[in-house]
Amino acid sequence: MNWQAFWISMYLIATMSIGIYASKKVKNAKDFILAGRSLPLPISTAALFATWFGSETILGSSVEFATKGFLGVIQDPLGASLCLLLLGIFFAKPLYKLKILTFGDFYRIKFGSKMEFLSAICLVFSYFGWVGAQFVALGIIFQMIFGLPQWIGILLGSGLVVFYTYLGGMWSVSLTDFVQSISIVIGLLVATIHILSDIPMQAILIRAESKHFQITPEPSYSGWVTYLSAWIVVGLGSIPQQDLFQRVMSAKSESVAKRAAFLSSILYLFFSLFPLFLGLVAIQQFPDIIEDSENSQLLLPYLIQNRMPDWIQILFFSGLTSAILSSASGAILAPSTILSENLLKPLFKIDLLVLSRICVLLISFISLGFALWKPSIYELVEDSSGLSLVTLFIPLVFGLFGNKTSENAAILSLVVGFTSWVLLQIFHEENTSHFYGTILSLFALLIGRRFFPIKPNLDDYARSISHSKT
Repeated sequence: MNWQAFWISMYLIATMSIGIYASKKVKNAKDFILAGRSLPLPISTAALFATWFGSETILGSSVEFATKGFLGVIQDPLGASLCLLLLGIFFAKPLYKLKILTFGDFYRIKFGSKMEFLSAICLVFSYFGWVGAQFVALGIIFQMIFGLPQWIGILLGSGLVVFYTYLGGMWSVSLTDFVQSISIVIGLLVATIHILSDIPMQAILIRAESKHFQITPEPSYSGWVTYLSAWIVVGLGSIPQQDLFQRVMSAKSESVAKRAAFLSSILYLFFSLFPLFLGLVAIQQFPDIIEDSENSQLLLPYLIQNRMPDWIQILFFSGLTSAILSSASGAILAPSTILSENLLKPLFKIDLLVLSRICVLLISFISLGFALWKPSIYELVEDSSGLSLVTLFIPLVFGLFGNKTSENAAILSLVVGFTSWVLLQIFHEENTSHFYGTILSLFALLIGRRFFPIKPNLDDYARSISHSKT
């Protein structure tokens, strides 16, 4: 009997049970979308920590660090940790005060309905590749554990995530995130301790190349632009993302939201070092696997299967499955919320809770198509990154902290940022398109504020004159 498959199956059944339990807490759309804005600090912190701690961090970043060193993981996990830190310092408190359901609501309140529509389109489309990447990762894990064809693993894994997300919404996401975060932390810790008991740290570091510990780029203009671009893709671009927003807004108070962001930033940075270290060991033990581009994302799982006893394999693969489930469930719920609240609700006279659940199925079905069409985690994540940075970050900053900006100025910023980003990816260099796209988005908004100022409200002006005379 395959005990590894048995125990991981039991773990997945337990996850399903948590999702079913969470569904009992869902009484209305607010419960489904924001868990009733009632999450305590430990669960809120775990939810933020689990936002991206999935396939890209454990499977993708470990390979990038093994081949390129710290310069290969600026985007994730370093940029992701920066994002959570900035969220706690600048954004969590003012966003929480708005008491809204989605980022689309924010752009409607600050700018207008046209900006709401365009921002919602950008947000929804930015998630298909990311959700698809999580489905592919689940397919890979199920293939390794249960011996299933990868496409069947993708179908099975996606069905599991959709089931408990459909039932419990943000309550399911939050409660499973809490359990799954503990599981992946234990799995990584135990695997690292076991490796160090067999191979001394000094021996691992001696065999490592100097590039692994280089933290600044080559001293050239293009090198620094590429470096800064990597920092801001996730570091700034993920701030106006709905999955992160929902986790912040689900906290029970402003102070909890802010402290959870700080704590999750520290935890994310610390625990993301473990898969990087294990990736470094893996490439030293199995240098040939990295030459096969199709199997390179299996570098870390291959190390675990070939260098760990069965009980550690069970812990690790349970934790890895947990991390991917966490990322996938939140990533499904986010665009589903935007689609239901900001795009479809004005068109259909349907209860928002029912509509949100329908959108969970729709988003999942489209993302499943992406996963089956392009079964590469790296390519799917690459396809989904950068869009929110070049279109929505600059209007977000000015909407929260600047003087009032007109809707036309915000739309100009979004359109210029998106157009320049696409053109730069096609005709220039993909690695720097995010940097230049963001700069042009900023210039466009400043120009828009100059040529499309907010028109004064004549009624307010008349009332102020009348009040001054009295």
